[in-house]
Amino acid sequence: MELETPLDMICRIIVRAREWDAQVPSNEPDEVDEDGPISTDDEYDVMIDEKNDSVEEEIEAAINDLAEDQQAELLALAWVGNGTYDATDWEEALEEAGDPDSDPVTEQLMDMPMLAAYLEAGLEAFDLSCDGIGQID
Repeated sequence: MELETPLDMICRIIVRAREWDAQVPSNEPDEVDEDGPISTDDEYDVMIDEKNDSVEEEIEAAINDLAEDQQAELLALAWVGNGTYDATDWEEALEEAGDPDSDPVTEQLMDMPMLAAYLEAGLEAFDLSCDGIGQID
């Protein structure tokens, strides 16, 4: 199987998705009482990498910059990686991923809680990896 999507682009998305997966929701209080915001002060808060919109926007932009067939390929790789499809069912996964009646590919990918791991596993299913490409070693 030969990918239409450049491997270095997939690897860049994996790097950013790893960062996105590692982030946690903010624990800043949304509640307010008569004295003001309810504090959840925690001495370790500074060590938490909270979710930020810029990483999410960067991943979405990278996916949206791909051609439709490349987006479908990325989604199919994630599906192979999470076990929805087997590598032997690649053509079927690719066809399903390109279905114009389904949710947008970017939305489907961003809703995957372990996107980076799924994409890596999908690449591994085809004996591909990001080793030695860009920032990944």
